[in-house]
Amino acid sequence: MTAAGATTMRACSAALLLLAALSTAVRAEDPYLFFEWKVTYGTRSPMGVPQKVILINDMFPGPTINCTSNNNIVVNVFNQIDKPFLFTWHGIQQRKNSWQDGMPGTQCPIMPGTNFTYKMQSKDQIGTFFYFPSIGMQRAAGGYGLMSVHSRPLIPVPFDPPADDFSVLVGDWYTKDFAVLEKHIDTGKSIGRPAGLLINGKNEKDASNPPMYNVEAGKTYRFRVCNVGIKSSLNVRVQGHMIKLVEMEGSHTVQNEYDSLDVHVGQCLSFLVTANQKPGDYLLVASTRFIKEVSTITAIIRYKGSSVPASPKLPEAPNGWAWSINQWRSFRWNLTASAARPNPQGSYHYGQINITRTIKLSTSRAKVDGKERYALNGVSHVDPDTPPKLAEYFNATTGVFEYNLIGDTPPKEGTPIKVAPNILTAEFRTFIEVVFENPEKSIDSFHLNGYAFFAAGMGPGLWTPDCRKTYNLLDTVSRHTIQVYPRSWTAIMLTFDNAGMWNLRTNIWERYYMGEQLYMSVTSPARSLRDEYNMPDNGLRCGKVVGMPLPPPYIIA
Repeated sequence: MTAAGATTMRACSAALLLLAALSTAVRAEDPYLFFEWKVTYGTRSPMGVPQKVILINDMFPGPTINCTSNNNIVVNVFNQIDKPFLFTWHGIQQRKNSWQDGMPGTQCPIMPGTNFTYKMQSKDQIGTFFYFPSIGMQRAAGGYGLMSVHSRPLIPVPFDPPADDFSVLVGDWYTKDFAVLEKHIDTGKSIGRPAGLLINGKNEKDASNPPMYNVEAGKTYRFRVCNVGIKSSLNVRVQGHMIKLVEMEGSHTVQNEYDSLDVHVGQCLSFLVTANQKPGDYLLVASTRFIKEVSTITAIIRYKGSSVPASPKLPEAPNGWAWSINQWRSFRWNLTASAARPNPQGSYHYGQINITRTIKLSTSRAKVDGKERYALNGVSHVDPDTPPKLAEYFNATTGVFEYNLIGDTPPKEGTPIKVAPNILTAEFRTFIEVVFENPEKSIDSFHLNGYAFFAAGMGPGLWTPDCRKTYNLLDTVSRHTIQVYPRSWTAIMLTFDNAGMWNLRTNIWERYYMGEQLYMSVTSPARSLRDEYNMPDNGLRCGKVVGMPLPPPYIIA
């Protein structure tokens, strides 16, 4: 070979290596989606009465985030209200990244007149989620919106692409200002019953004129439903049509058909509706469950070319708790779908994993210093000035909180409630059973940030080890929110493999405000970037950690 030929060959090889490196770099970085949100107050009349609501870019509800699994989502939030503010991303697992979780225990608030940029990833997730304000009772004023995480193009979805994808953000609504609701609770009063229900921020009149949903005969449509309220369980149904459940909180389900579906506070699901009836107007109906004075809202679904108004006769809602429990038992995970699986891979064989620890959490309530408080295992959570995640990261927990004030079993009945930061530790990558006991006369609903879990069983009374005989250990749905019926228990199972500080809370927001929550501290002893990210460069500081030097960073172990 000549010298010139050798030079040419080396040049070609170098070019190929460069192209390969560039190709690898391109493949290594998932797409970015950028948003700029201005959070303001505005006057709206969702219940026909002018009131102050929280808007995002002058929208109520806020903008929908449409993304694809593994997309990087960047949201620059400008706080233009007069209160500290945070968003939490309900159901987005924030793998290794509780810094972006937007809870008062993990992040300093965005102060009035300032901004903060969230950077997160919908890692290995698909499905229907929503975001909302996490400080105080701000959630009752709006500021919420839908998050739709779509499957990547190469991963098949277990149903044909729908003709359209509709959002149904439905929930109860209060006409009192969120600050007034806080004062009511602080002075020992209840927030009472909601004024009514909203769908996508609209009351019944506005949801029907013009029609909220437009369809064509013969086509199938996906409805993404989230109960964004703060107190009321709901039942959702479509007049004259069957609904086919296909997804629940990030998991494809076995596609059973239903007359209606219960959706408890904080829960999301997707169902398909085929426009197979005579062209006309039909009603999507939502009504409250388990209370004497039922509230109902409808929205019009209009067939193309319709000249027939919807029948005023609404499909009847189910009655009682037993119906709801039996429906929950009918929900099954679609184990053949090629969607994202929970981490670690293989954990869908959850029934074959040995339980290393059982944590039984019982709700209680009592007056403390004249104020009503709710507690889990006798401790009613209060947020300290320094978020526990920051105190932990900077090794500055002294004077901020103590770990494990509660045990793995409830205290004796009558034990006084203690008001303090409630931080429970869990050993990294252990498989743990958590049992919720609800002694109250009303339903509860629990959510765990950072994780999907397997709701294996539920039943009346108090939980005992014998209750495990009733568990579904094969195909219960992997999800992040689960109801606990009155004077009943619910058991979930999960691997604590996502390092960080994660909020476990009731979705009944009055109870959340009064302390029915805690944080799970899951730390990796390796201090490795393989397990958890460092505090971001733009991370906000407050309380005790202001001015403290950064600790040694996590490195790749």
